[in-house]
Amino acid sequence: MLTLKASYTVKPLVPSPTRLIYLSDFDQSVAIWTYRRLQRTGRGREAKISDFGDFTPTSETRALTPSVDYNKPIDELPLLLVQVTNFSCGGISLGLGIAHVLVDGRCEAHFVSEWVRIAHSEEPENLPFLDQTVLKLEEDDLTPLRFDHLEFRKPPMLIGQTNNLEEQKTETTVVILKLSKEQIKKLKKEANEFPSVYTSRKPFTKFEAVTAHLWRCSSKARLHEIEQQTSVRVGVHFHSRMVPPLPKHYLGNAVLPMRATTTSGELLSKQLGYGCSKIREAIEKVTDEYIWSSLAYMKRDKDLSKFRYSHVVGSTQGAFLGNPNIVITSWISLPLLGVDFGWGKEIYMRPGAIAFDGKSFIFPSHDEDGSFDVPFRLQVEHMDALKKFFYKNIK
Repeated sequence: MLTLKASYTVKPLVPSPTRLIYLSDFDQSVAIWTYRRLQRTGRGREAKISDFGDFTPTSETRALTPSVDYNKPIDELPLLLVQVTNFSCGGISLGLGIAHVLVDGRCEAHFVSEWVRIAHSEEPENLPFLDQTVLKLEEDDLTPLRFDHLEFRKPPMLIGQTNNLEEQKTETTVVILKLSKEQIKKLKKEANEFPSVYTSRKPFTKFEAVTAHLWRCSSKARLHEIEQQTSVRVGVHFHSRMVPPLPKHYLGNAVLPMRATTTSGELLSKQLGYGCSKIREAIEKVTDEYIWSSLAYMKRDKDLSKFRYSHVVGSTQGAFLGNPNIVITSWISLPLLGVDFGWGKEIYMRPGAIAFDGKSFIFPSHDEDGSFDVPFRLQVEHMDALKKFFYKNIK
């Protein structure tokens, strides 16, 4: 049982700027609020993750992350919420929520690392780059589109259905799939060992191998027909893909949600490398030209809300991104571990919630032994099969 002890509003040391600050269309096309981050720290050296029980993201663990009252006018919504929970055992939970219209995951990790420095009475090391006009596209710069930009269109729907209402209502559950360093190596080796027309110039990465594996397993568990169109959506950070690159500590959203699509029959009948090749193909589309074309696509669209709102568990509002599709966010390269506010290194870090059917994250285990944790939300009727297929042949 949680007891609210106090609530504070932290005001800036100096008055905030009153002028309007430009937000790029990439900022305005993402969810208003996301990146709930759950971090748990044991006060004592002997604290272990088992001391806190099972932390699969559920409605119970959401009580440990801050929530937003969306009934308030939008100009009254906070940009940052932090919740500190003290446990009777001496442990501490830090729940963090940041307005997604301001930052992506890379910026959030940068913010936390600088916050830690301040907590240790140190000066910030790398101040954020705040001028988002570097991604501003003027009306005069609009040129005819050269790309289809399938990432902005509706994802595939189950064969025979005219809407997703029944899928949205279907009960879901969350599992945290764990992959050891050896299992990851095995998947990567499998993805790269069969020479074929879809072998890439460079070996497929761990992320591509694990993502393709989860895509195949979810399609098989969902019992898709062989003609069923299915997609996996992955976020592609484009800081270094622009010419010139974006400033290293650019504050804002610099991620394109790219989508790889094929049929379930193709995905399951071919080797793991085929799924990897479809993911690689989607990622490699993101060039400087493609990024500016994406901005032009959004600038032509007067209503970006259809990109901003997606279905979440318990609601039938927004675009449905689940069955027959999945959405995977990689936190593999983000500096999420080793965060010490003065209580010692964290023993647990997770997203506070996995919002909808088919949503997953991939990030390093807190053990820092080369293993991955992969939380995944799926419809209850398919979960047992998913776990069976996921570990088959890699255990």
